[in-house]
Amino acid sequence: MSMYSLGNDLYTGKRTVNVIPRRKIWYTVAIIAFVVSLVALVTRGLNMGIDFTGGSQFTVSHAKTVNQQPATDIMKKYVGIDGARIAQVGDSSLRIQTAGVDKKKRLSNEQTEQIRSELATAYGTNQNDVTSTFIGPVWGQDLSTKALQGFVVFIILVLIALWAYMRNWRSALGAILALFHDLIVTVGIYCIFGFEFSPSTVIGLLTILGYSLYDTVVVFDKLRENTENVMKQHRYTFAQSANRAVDQSLIRSINTSITSILPVASILFIGVYVLGAGTLSDLALVLFVGLLLSAYSSVFLAAPLAVTLTETDPKVKKHTKEVLESQEESKRRREEAKERGETIDDDADLVGVVAAGHHRGNQAQPRRKNRRKK
Repeated sequence: MSMYSLGNDLYTGKRTVNVIPRRKIWYTVAIIAFVVSLVALVTRGLNMGIDFTGGSQFTVSHAKTVNQQPATDIMKKYVGIDGARIAQVGDSSLRIQTAGVDKKKRLSNEQTEQIRSELATAYGTNQNDVTSTFIGPVWGQDLSTKALQGFVVFIILVLIALWAYMRNWRSALGAILALFHDLIVTVGIYCIFGFEFSPSTVIGLLTILGYSLYDTVVVFDKLRENTENVMKQHRYTFAQSANRAVDQSLIRSINTSITSILPVASILFIGVYVLGAGTLSDLALVLFVGLLLSAYSSVFLAAPLAVTLTETDPKVKKHTKEVLESQEESKRRREEAKERGETIDDDADLVGVVAAGHHRGNQAQPRRKNRRKK
């Protein structure tokens, strides 16, 4: 089946994906991922970059070899065996950082010049091709504080905007919880695999939160449309109408996610690992991880959470109970009619009143008289 046919069947209701009815599965997966991420954050911690911790950074350009062992041996003499992070940048460059080094082992100006000279000799390049920079810890702490403040302000503004847009604080809270899931799990993946957390990572996190919000609004917009008059009829529950909204927006969410992930994946795997554009790795990595998570959470987490929270409303809870009882009664009548060899039209079996202007099926339409002469 083509994607177009599948999307058409999902939109018209011929096919369905049981996202809402199976929400306990998605909650279990989310809780496990959330707990594992928190444990990794507490036990392993983030591998903070030099911009956050402060320290010295050396960049060796036009190196005749990119073997990291010479740099490791040189830095071991000055900052200890675990005091340097070495990474290849491009085809002929290396980056050496002393991020997070103890104050007693921080490099003096004389030591910095000696390291530059030794690195130039070890890699067969001119000393002018070995640059050094120093970032103070105060600047790194200020950057960490500003980043945290940015996240808090972002979450508050998103909550207010969603509340105003959805006109339902429960749905807005479901979207915020999905955003927190994306944020914590992304950070957890960085902790588990030891990826470096840099200012580019912060930018990427804010970007994927914005993307996750956009993808969630796409689903929630259809959810609001389908459930706007759900309390005025007794054929479908709120959860069933919400699942229909997920079905109708699923293909659009998939297409949006694919078109967003493909260019990021190209930058990450081709640009970084094949062409050696190392400066793009931090941003591309967090975008790739975050886009995958947000594509999943907007459908399988945000919408189910909105339904679960909305069902705590006494009015919705009462309506759901009445509709389920009506559906069971309708099912019983159809089974009895089947035993008698009769059939009941689903439209004729409609229970309750739908909103004005909504189509009640063929049984509600006037019958044209048969004018054909016999």
